[in-house]
Parts: sequence; structure tokens; C-alpha cells
Amino acid sequence: MATISKFPWCNINTENKVFSKFRAIIETPFYRNNVLKVTSLKEAYKLAKKSPGTIVTDLPVYKPEKIGLDEESKVLLFNDGSVTGRCAAARRIFGEPNVTEKEYSKKIQDAVFNTRYETMYHAEAYIGLDEDFMVKAHLVVPENYENLLYNWLLNFQCCSEEYVNLYSESKKLECEGDIFIFSDPDWKDPDHPLGLTFFDTEHNCAAILGMKYFGEFKKGTLTLAWGIANRKNYVACHGGMKKYSLEKEKYIISFFGLSGSGKSTLTHNDHKKKFDVTILHDDAFIISTKDGSSIAMEPSYFDKIADYPLNSKDNKYFLSVQNSGATLDEEGKVVLLTEDIRNGNGRAIKSKLWSPNRVNSFEDPVNAVVWLMKDPVLPPIIKIKNANLAATMGATLATKRTSAERLAPGVDPESLVIEPYANPFRTYPLKNDFDAFVSLFNLKDVCCYIFNTGYFMDKKVSKDLTLELLEKLVRDEIIFEKWNSFSDLEIYPVEGFIPDFSDEDYKKRFIKSFKNRIEYMHDLDYLKGGFDKLPEEALDSLNRVLFEIEKIQ
Repeated sequence: MATISKFPWCNINTENKVFSKFRAIIETPFYRNNVLKVTSLKEAYKLAKKSPGTIVTDLPVYKPEKIGLDEESKVLLFNDGSVTGRCAAARRIFGEPNVTEKEYSKKIQDAVFNTRYETMYHAEAYIGLDEDFMVKAHLVVPENYENLLYNWLLNFQCCSEEYVNLYSESKKLECEGDIFIFSDPDWKDPDHPLGLTFFDTEHNCAAILGMKYFGEFKKGTLTLAWGIANRKNYVACHGGMKKYSLEKEKYIISFFGLSGSGKSTLTHNDHKKKFDVTILHDDAFIISTKDGSSIAMEPSYFDKIADYPLNSKDNKYFLSVQNSGATLDEEGKVVLLTEDIRNGNGRAIKSKLWSPNRVNSFEDPVNAVVWLMKDPVLPPIIKIKNANLAATMGATLATKRTSAERLAPGVDPESLVIEPYANPFRTYPLKNDFDAFVSLFNLKDVCCYIFNTGYFMDKKVSKDLTLELLEKLVRDEIIFEKWNSFSDLEIYPVEGFIPDFSDEDYKKRFIKSFKNRIEYMHDLDYLKGGFDKLPEEALDSLNRVLFEIEKIQ
């Protein structure tokens, strides 16, 4: 699938659904005489290398020619100041209540106008790595923010000859124009002290203003691409996926969770070579609701550096680094001071070569979806048998906040939160995802599980235990049992983690956990004017769980 870049004159009019007021405001400055086109990754590297504040380390890029860089390329480091995480409070989505065309069109028009004296850079990339789904995206940034442009091209697929040819073979998408993102990191507005990330998702355009952190650009771009996928019968997935090639069959499993939930760990773990494993991606992919096939959205990995000391063997795959310290080694070479010594949520863009068994798509259908939660009333593993309840538990996925978030004042970073499908980047109604997951779970042989990767009551579920359960699941060595009076939930008893409903404290906390989910769903009926309201069958599935728990003596 390919988006539309050019139009015949007869289609350039108000009847064309590609166009909108916001798209006209955002796309138009890409053609100004102060905008220079950056046509290759090599050119972007040279610009980033010279950009004020860039640190050119003495660490070489591993096999740069396979990435599209020159042989002598080094890992570049750039720091953003005190902001080292995404900011959900800065997001505004056209179509939600109080996000008016009149107010925000004026703000973005002025933001565009005020950059007319600046040199700006325009780059193009592809989102989606298979001819069944590839969309073209455009980003413009002002001079002195060349590292944002370079990182964006590293993270997504730059327009190399191979991918230009692949894209040319893709089927054109009706009524879907290219993605356009206008940015000005120096923008200021008293109404938006945290900055502004504005989306007109129906028309594939965004403005990222007053934001310097690269994660805003990565997720902002994915937000729009996921929106297109959602309209084209795909499930938008913020998670990881891998395939196990067993003796007689293949087993494809996907993990959904926020940063810190274990999705990258579970996706990339090689199980000490016990299995023949193939990786799709650890952060962004889509699944077809028609046949269960999957496509990765980006080639690289945007990974935390907290767990990677300088001598870690994985560091040789770094392409660029953000928000990290630097120092000199004993030979006087500039190297990275990782492990989040400088600040939390230091990040690196890692090469696709980090995963030796990496592919861009799985034609075989997915077998399992796993919700990674940190809800202390849930045992280490649960199987959900009903498609509506499976989709509802994903829509009420409970977890802890992450260091990747920049929180508004007064928000408790330790509180348990619900983040539907572990995807805080959705710009379309939540019901769309719910319906897509129900369709997916109704496909043949697609199962749903919950892994608790936090604490069960006051006992930590270790990474080793989770990996052990995953391996047993893949080998079909887990025999799930009926869980008390629940009709749609099954359990695999794990010693030391057995739910005991005769314990009144546990029972009360379990009931409270599910009532919190129901209250959250009731809130969705009113928040943002009901933009994310879920259908009645979602609420019914949770009420049934509560009804059944009342029968437990």
C-alpha cells in the first residue's frame, strides 16, 4: 500500500478527501524557498555532525554501509536539556472536544509564518516495511535541529533505491495522502507551557511545536501511520513480536506493554539458543484482521541505555544516542557515559543488525497476543477464552507509569494506571482498536494471555519465571485449569503465586481492580465528549467477571 504524493489537476479541489484546512497549513511550508531537501542518510549525517551541540564520539557505526552511511561514520550524541521524555499532556487531536479548527489553525499558521527567516530541512521516509503496507512520510525541522532529522531517518526507512523500488510496486491507497509533519522545537505559547503536538489524523498531518525530545517525533509519526493502518483493516500494535520455528509448526507471539513492562526483553530473548527465533520488531507493527499476518513499521530500535554499560556487547549496534553523558577513556577517546548517570530515559537508536534473525513481515498468522500488566492481583499467567473479554482486558491494561513519560505537575509517577493496549499514541476512537482486536481474537487459533511482570501481591514475578512460562507456552507444555467460577478466565498454577480468594484482603483487592476497570470505562463515556467510549459488550464482559467472583466462597 502506498500513499498519494501527487494529484492530477482535476483532483486538487475541495471534493478530495485527502485535503483539509490543517493539511493545507502543514503541507504548504514544505515548498517554501527557505526549505532545503535532504535526500540521503549520508547528507543528514553530515548536517547532524556539524549541528551546534553535537558530540561526535569515537565509537564507530557498525557496518555503516548496510545502513546507508559512509565507512568512517561515528555514533553521534545529542542532548535535549532537561526534557527527556514524551508529554501526553501536550497532545491535541482534531475531532476531540475543545480542539477547534479556529483556535488551532491560527496557532499553527503563526508557527509556520514565524519560521520563514530560518533555513529548514525536509526529509522523506517510509513507514511500514512490506509492499502490503508502506506509507510515505515527510518531516521538516529548522536549522540547528539536524539531529532530529537524522534520528528520524535512522529510526524509519530512508528512501534508499531498494525501498523506492519496493514502494513503487505497492498498491496505491485511496483517499490517503502522504504524512506531513511540521516542527519548530523553539516555538513558545503561554497556553502550551509543555509544548504542543497537534494531529489531524484523518488527513495524515501533524505539527510538533516546542518539543525537542526525539521520542515525540518517532511516536508522532507512528501515530499517523497507525491511523492509516487502522482504516485499512489492520490492528495498530505498540509491542513486540517474534516467531518460534518448532519441529512441526511455527508459533508467532506478540507482547503488548509500555516501556519497562518487559516487551523488549521478551521479544529479543534468545532463550539460550533453545529455539529457532525470528524477530519482527519490539515496538511497532501491525496485524491484519483478515488473515493474521504482520508487518514491522520501522527497521531500527529506539532503546533505553539504562541497562547498557559502556562495555556491553550490544552497544556496537548504536547508530546515535540521545540524552546521555560522555567522557574520555584511557586512550583519550570520546565515549558514552551510559546507564542513565546523566538523566533518566537515555536512549539510543540501534541498528536493525542488532537482531540477527530479523525480518520485516510474517506471512504466517499470529498465534498469541499477550497483555503485559503490572496489576498485583493477577497471577503470573492467565488465559482469556472469550474474544470480547480478551479485547476488554487489553483496553483496560493496567500497569505502572514509565520513565519515558514527561508527566504534568501533580501526577503520581508510582500510581497504577490503565493504558489501553499499551498505546498512548492513538488518535482515533478507542472503539476502533477494540473492534479490531475482537476481529483478531475471532480468527482461528489466535489466543490471548495476560503475563503479570510486576508483583503478585507483595511477591515479585521474576524475569526468569516469566521466561520459563513463555517457553512452556511455546512448547505447549502448559495445561490451563478452570479458575474458580470464572467462565472466561483460566489459570496455570505457579507455586508461590496461587490466588487465594478465601483471603478476604486478596478478594477485596481483586474486586477493586476490576471495579477500577469498570469505572475507567464509565469515565470514557464522558471524557473527551465520549470520543473513546467502548461498546456495551466490553462492559458486560467485565461485569460478568465481577458477578462470577461473588459466587466464590
